[in-house]
Amino acid sequence: MNREVVLRLSKYRRLLQKFKILGLERVFSNNLGDALGVTPALVRKDFSNLKITGNKRGGYIIDELITSIDLILGKHNLREVVIVGCGKIGAALMQYKGLERDGIKIVAGFDLKPEKVFYKGEIPVLGLDDLENFIKKKQIKVGVISVPELAATAVFEKMINAGIIGFLNFSPVELKYNKDSQIFDNNNSYFINNINLSVEIENLFYYVNSKTDEFS
Repeated sequence: MNREVVLRLSKYRRLLQKFKILGLERVFSNNLGDALGVTPALVRKDFSNLKITGNKRGGYIIDELITSIDLILGKHNLREVVIVGCGKIGAALMQYKGLERDGIKIVAGFDLKPEKVFYKGEIPVLGLDDLENFIKKKQIKVGVISVPELAATAVFEKMINAGIIGFLNFSPVELKYNKDSQIFDNNNSYFINNINLSVEIENLFYYVNSKTDEFS
């Protein structure tokens, strides 16, 4: 399943939860398509490829859709994540309660100097020396990187050696999988989502300015 489909499934699920709160029991592909800005045909194709069925007259049963999507996305199990780098971004993520509502639990934060981390919550903040043992003991497979540029590559390699295979990277460095590198286990697939906030905001300004110029 490619990344675009997975993202759409997550969006479908959030929207279905909202419809359910409103008291709706059924939904049609055009409802989901209109809300998400995609065609009803694409919604039906996504569901059909995943063996999720509905009908033209009755649409889809919302509870059944949510259950099916949860099974596909693994939301029936609590998914555990670690964060390396507990500065402002890391601390904000640890304080965000919406993750657990989606079946995601941050089980620990790690920092080079945990005694200087201001976050004081329920999630332990440990030193980097504890990273490998913790990840192996808890069998964590997904981690967030929110460290400064100079530390990003070393942290990335340390997490790989500990057993992490899925990465959400907030550092300024674009991290990549190099199959020829000795740090990678070629028996594993690695998934890296690089999020550069400056680049994302620059892109927004480009499109906003382009739209403004179009009407000026």
